[in-house]
Amino acid sequence: MKYIAHYLSKYKAISIMAPLFKMLEAIFELLVPIVMARIIDVGIKNSDTAYIFKMSLLLLFFAAAGLVVAITAQYFAALAAARSVQKMRSDLFSHIMRFSDASMDAFGASTLVTRMTNDLNQVQNGINMFLRLFLRSPFIVVGAFVMAFLIHAKAALIFVGVIAVLSVFVFAIMHSTLPMFRRVQTALDGLLLRVSENLEGVRVIRAFATGEREREKFRDGAGELLGWQMKSGRIQALLNPLTYVTVNFGLVLLLWYASGLVEGGVLLQGEVVALCNYMSQILVELVKFANLITLVTRGLASAGRVAAVMEYTPDERQNSAAENFDGAYDTADGTVMMDAPAIEFSDVSFSYDGSQNDGAKADVTLEHISFRVKSGETLGIVGGTGAGKSTIARLMRHAYDASAGSVRLFGKDVRACTDEEIAGLIANVPQKASLFAGDIASNLRLANPTASEEQMWEALEKAQAKDFVEEKDGGLYAAVRKKGANFSGGQRQRLTIARALTAGAKILILDDSASALDLATEARLKEALDRMTDVTKVVISQRASSVKNADQIAVIEDGWCVGLGTHDELLKKCDVYREIYYAQYPE
Repeated sequence: MKYIAHYLSKYKAISIMAPLFKMLEAIFELLVPIVMARIIDVGIKNSDTAYIFKMSLLLLFFAAAGLVVAITAQYFAALAAARSVQKMRSDLFSHIMRFSDASMDAFGASTLVTRMTNDLNQVQNGINMFLRLFLRSPFIVVGAFVMAFLIHAKAALIFVGVIAVLSVFVFAIMHSTLPMFRRVQTALDGLLLRVSENLEGVRVIRAFATGEREREKFRDGAGELLGWQMKSGRIQALLNPLTYVTVNFGLVLLLWYASGLVEGGVLLQGEVVALCNYMSQILVELVKFANLITLVTRGLASAGRVAAVMEYTPDERQNSAAENFDGAYDTADGTVMMDAPAIEFSDVSFSYDGSQNDGAKADVTLEHISFRVKSGETLGIVGGTGAGKSTIARLMRHAYDASAGSVRLFGKDVRACTDEEIAGLIANVPQKASLFAGDIASNLRLANPTASEEQMWEALEKAQAKDFVEEKDGGLYAAVRKKGANFSGGQRQRLTIARALTAGAKILILDDSASALDLATEARLKEALDRMTDVTKVVISQRASSVKNADQIAVIEDGWCVGLGTHDELLKKCDVYREIYYAQYPE
């Protein structure tokens, strides 16, 4: 609730106006039974047509005024809910965008999408109804009791009993359904994950004819979601009948008790009608309040899930400099030293499934990796699938925090670097080429928003992408579909390389980024990159030919660096490298 209140406080005026106008509407409704009682006890009893007409006009005024203030209240409530949730969604997105890879792994993309969409929609509905009813319904219930007490004190005691019984029912149902709504949202996370995986991997599913198995998994997930929805729905379904039974039982009891008072001349007929109207108002408002409790309960469960993401420490860069980094290798003023080694790994170990800063793991991905790369040199990293090559690149970019040891860029520990510093030093070309819908220029300028057309054409030429971009209608401003679907795999890779080159960074990481290129294009790309002597290059590949000319090559096997040296040195002393090289180039 504090999380929601924090955002509502940003829109205090409209958040206050909504319940205040609802209070005005409630006041008009509470006056209606009194007017009806006067019509019966005065106008009808005395056959006073003029009085009946005058009171009827007053009822019409109450109806019109109530309609105006109700519409106004709902406008302010919807506006406050929409604006506060818009701010929540914006803050949540900004927060998630600061997540490191490790932080993303902690939640998963599917649950983050659910929390940003479905959960926040539930919060918006809850806020909207809360602002409309949280004062109105209790005010009318209490007001109806007070008005009944003014008519006849003893008869009002029936109202006390009805309200007390209904309060117990509402609290019990709310207490029972709150954890179920959390389970519903968790089940929705799992279903969304299954759907997203199937949509992304639909070609693989068709290729291996596993559609029926995936449909069965989907049915299982949908069944779990349905199960929790049915359990919560059954309990919720009790609320309305219990409310109606209790209030109608109170109404019967009220008529039985009031009949004796009317016969004794203690109550007038119009006053009995007013008491019944007040009891009916309590019924209607408690039904509304019950629905409000349902929506608010869902909203609170969803708000808790959103708040859990917002309270999560975004990534290691935000806290490790203060908590885990001792600054021993940093410079005095906190800046990098460009004459220091461009990249330095010192006894680095890492595990994906272990907690940070604890090198003793049962399943370690990297163990005791050490190497130094001077500025302008090329480091080749070669090894089999799953050896840990890409993990080394992720540690360089501080996508993950090393479990043990240290990673430094130009003398500065990456744990003390901000996102901006790392982005300024490193340009990364990932294994899977990633393009965004728009045009070629907008994709290249992701790395450097101020890049000129000349800089982009130069980067495209080095990445061997200039020819096919020139052939495209629009050139630099040719359309790019979602995920670059209108380009081939090799073209997407070359555009991704061009984007990294546009950044003008000091370190260029090429993570198996030429796997879709033919040998001739790859050779031209290597030649162009070799001429960039002012850039430190890290080339990760399974091909020995891709790293053959590197200044030093790190051979990775099962998370260990089993060889470090030049191509000729490794052929002499490293069995693993010889095996990789001669498997690709048999004598």
